[in-house]
Amino acid sequence: MTTKFTVMGVEEDLQVKLFKNEYHKLRVNLLLSASWLSTHIKNFLDPFEITQKQFNILRILRGHKEELPLTILEIREKMIDKMSDASRIIDRLQKKGFLQKQPCTIDKRATRIVITDSGLQLLAEIDRHLPKLDALLKNLSEREAEKMNVLLDEMRKEEK
Repeated sequence: MTTKFTVMGVEEDLQVKLFKNEYHKLRVNLLLSASWLSTHIKNFLDPFEITQKQFNILRILRGHKEELPLTILEIREKMIDKMSDASRIIDRLQKKGFLQKQPCTIDKRATRIVITDSGLQLLAEIDRHLPKLDALLKNLSEREAEKMNVLLDEMRKEEK
């Protein structure tokens, strides 16, 4: 199912007349924008027959290929969606041949996860198409994107 998003403002997109304040509007706008982006990423990944969470795990493993293999807990800590059922996602990726589980020599209770050549090949194929995802944000200049990144990082800072 494809969700239709417009290029109007949040008020028009959601047919909302009044927000309590700019923070309320920002919360709704961020949720709407996240849904919009998530839908586009899903549609982008569909031809590769993987989900966003599977893609996230494969990229994490590729980034750590030269280091010690990661445990499921270490992968979960690095994921965008930390509430994901990483074990189930890893099992699906293993069935597809994109990663392997190895017993941990240090802790017999732990399992180490390693990306396979097949998983690396899939990521290389996806990488060739990533400019399509970047194009989703073409309405922003690179400077505006940089500024937005700074603002979003600032928003997520924990209060001390």
